[in-house]
Amino acid sequence: MVFKRLAAWAVLWVLTAAVSAGETDTSQGILDPAFRTLKVELEGYPFSPPVITLGDPMSRLTVSFDELTEERRFMRYELIHCDALWEPEGLVASEFLDGFNEGIVEDYAYSRATLVHYVHYTITIPNSDVRITETGNYLLRVYDESDPDVTLLQARFGVSDFSTGVYAGVSSLTDIDANGSHQQVEFTVDLAHVRGVDDPFNDLKIVVSQNGRPDSEVVLTAPQRLMGDRVIYEHLRPLIFPAGNEYRRFETVSTNYPGMGVENIAFAEPIYNMWLYVDTPRAGTPYSYDSTQHGRFFVRESSSDRSDTEADYVMTHFALEMSELYGADIFIEGDLTQRRFDPLSRMVYNRSTGRYEQSLLLKQGAYNYRYLAVPSGSLRGETAPVEGDFHQTTNEYTIKVYHRPRGGRFDRLIGVGSLMSGN
Repeated sequence: MVFKRLAAWAVLWVLTAAVSAGETDTSQGILDPAFRTLKVELEGYPFSPPVITLGDPMSRLTVSFDELTEERRFMRYELIHCDALWEPEGLVASEFLDGFNEGIVEDYAYSRATLVHYVHYTITIPNSDVRITETGNYLLRVYDESDPDVTLLQARFGVSDFSTGVYAGVSSLTDIDANGSHQQVEFTVDLAHVRGVDDPFNDLKIVVSQNGRPDSEVVLTAPQRLMGDRVIYEHLRPLIFPAGNEYRRFETVSTNYPGMGVENIAFAEPIYNMWLYVDTPRAGTPYSYDSTQHGRFFVRESSSDRSDTEADYVMTHFALEMSELYGADIFIEGDLTQRRFDPLSRMVYNRSTGRYEQSLLLKQGAYNYRYLAVPSGSLRGETAPVEGDFHQTTNEYTIKVYHRPRGGRFDRLIGVGSLMSGN
């Protein structure tokens, strides 16, 4: 039975693998198809950006993931200090860590009473082995201790001293339309308690993102104006974002009955399959409000209070009924795909059904997702072709303030602001 199960999973891994091990980019994601369900959360605050406070022992980050296997793997991890644009800065470990830059992945648990056998792992940062001494962007890289040059998965997070205040607002009254299809962000950075910012026009770098999407990020290197210790960013074209639409939702919390957004459930050896209701484009239709988690997902099995190890994996089938879009690909966007544009998240057009289709092996839970159109040759997704852009949409904006003093060797993260449109 075990041999049969492993053979079946070998086929599934081939069908759903997104990226081969050894990829060298610094985006967050799973690089070995044996792994699933990567989550990066501020401990106790799942809706906050994954940024911990430097020097605060109560501010901790958890990185969790599963490997689809029946045996524990011996893994280690390291941290890489990156600049504001997530490029490695080439620092040695002693410049940003107290101790060695090597941690052992030793917090693990085996799945229980599941058709799909897996091992659940958790890494907590900081810990007794890995103590961070500088602010900035960090990439956590996990690897097999027998093959340290091959990355299994990697996670992004930030460390800030929050020495600067960020005061922000967002409006649908933009410089290009009024209550139309866009939202405009404006904010002020308060430098009253920050040392070493001699020239805000050159020493600061601001990164603003919408709903945690890496492809939505804009980088500002110069403010609109100064007012004493306050650096003001307003009426700037890069801060006008397409408003998009609310995320779609579904729940696979039970294999006994269809949850929200699930049309049908069927067991096919060796796993359950769930077909979501066929989606249709929302562009051109009236806006409808829905309370969502802005692309996040939460693992949950309805009859268990230990979902991390007792939730099963199900093959989840997506379908989007629409005419084929030429010159662009359609991707499933959300934390369920780590917001990556790759073969795993790319929808495939089926001309016999007139639908874009894709199937993802997902752990039971509650999920958010949207469809993005990515034009050929572009790295930025567009909401307009499928979801539409509505100024009423509730979006989550994150503003990160980086400071590199003259002669400095790395970007320091000195402030983070987060706000919702409509609030």
